[in-house]
Amino acid sequence: MRQCGRKLGCVKKALFAAVKVGVSAEAIEVLANKLIAKEGAEASFKKVPGYHWATCINVNQGLVHGIPKKEVVFKKKDVVSVDLGLYFRGFHTDSSFSKGLEPSPETKKFLKVGQAALMAAVAEAKAGNRIYDISEAIQNTVERGGYTPIRALVGHGVGRELHEEPAIPCFVPGRKEESLKMPVGATLAIEVMYALGSPDLVQGTDGWTISTRDGKITALFEETVAVGQRGPEILTGPVFL
Repeated sequence: MRQCGRKLGCVKKALFAAVKVGVSAEAIEVLANKLIAKEGAEASFKKVPGYHWATCINVNQGLVHGIPKKEVVFKKKDVVSVDLGLYFRGFHTDSSFSKGLEPSPETKKFLKVGQAALMAAVAEAKAGNRIYDISEAIQNTVERGGYTPIRALVGHGVGRELHEEPAIPCFVPGRKEESLKMPVGATLAIEVMYALGSPDLVQGTDGWTISTRDGKITALFEETVAVGQRGPEILTGPVFL
């Protein structure tokens, strides 16, 4: 999984640089496919039944599962989120980033809070800690920033399958003692999903895109993390503003 993660980190870094004003979501998808092939890997998302693309690309109120369409062209002030996974030698890794295009100071703050929430969550991915600890770190950081963690979607385990147990909520769903303890060797797709306004979501007419009901902006930051003997190890390499 380290090899798979390194490859995904390289692809993600190139995509982050390519997301600019005037570029289309389709162009990012084309680039992603070329880079994944160059790495000798496969696109994990294409293995999801009914989904035919390597990336999910969302803009502003779009949160997840956005189809990378030609007509989606990035503009000034947009928040663009790119999610992708790689499959290499029997293992999956999963990662995502959000990027502001010539963002306002308010948007910069919004994105910095998500980045901080992800790092706080990763720091809790230690053997003997509980999934609760990761969720608590996300919720506390997002809410202290003045924003709202998404409640309807979760991070997840990742490895032989793209989506595995355990579910990793962006909020604390119950009592800590009822939450799963993390063993050494666990690999987790820790995902911070949050919104400027209400966490209520709606699905688009394309059958995939999930957006905020109130139309306010969202962001997501995700890394695949291994729970190691010496603490958490980010396998997919963070990309920040």
